[in-house]
Amino acid sequence: MKASYKEIESVSFASDVNNISIAESMVDTICKNHTVHEDNYGNILIAVTEAVNNAIQHGNSEDVNKNVVLSVRQNDKELSFVVQDEGAGFAFDNLPDPTAPENIEKESGRGIFLMKSLADDVLFEENGSRVVLTFSNL
Repeated sequence: MKASYKEIESVSFASDVNNISIAESMVDTICKNHTVHEDNYGNILIAVTEAVNNAIQHGNSEDVNKNVVLSVRQNDKELSFVVQDEGAGFAFDNLPDPTAPENIEKESGRGIFLMKSLADDVLFEENGSRVVLTFSNL
């Protein structure tokens, strides 16, 4: 059984792509304060900003009247970043493979693949409107 998590920071912001910088700043602060190794920092930054970008663009359809909430929680061995949007969710268990030949040249569709490649664990909750990215061995 995993150790219980403690929330260490949370921020809410409007669904404007310019607010991705808020998420970047939060990742910087958390990684610095928890002495995250620079190799892991890059993975965290890319995965979290991708999740936030997806929440803004796809979850909330860039509606500035809808918010994205980014929170960070930790236990003895892991950091988890939770991204919540106000959208209806999506069919996260039925996504096209971005590495399939018919999808290679498409300009979108790689975000979740990236998140799953960079995080140690990715959970989709609340019908996909909430994404939990967990990083261990920091």
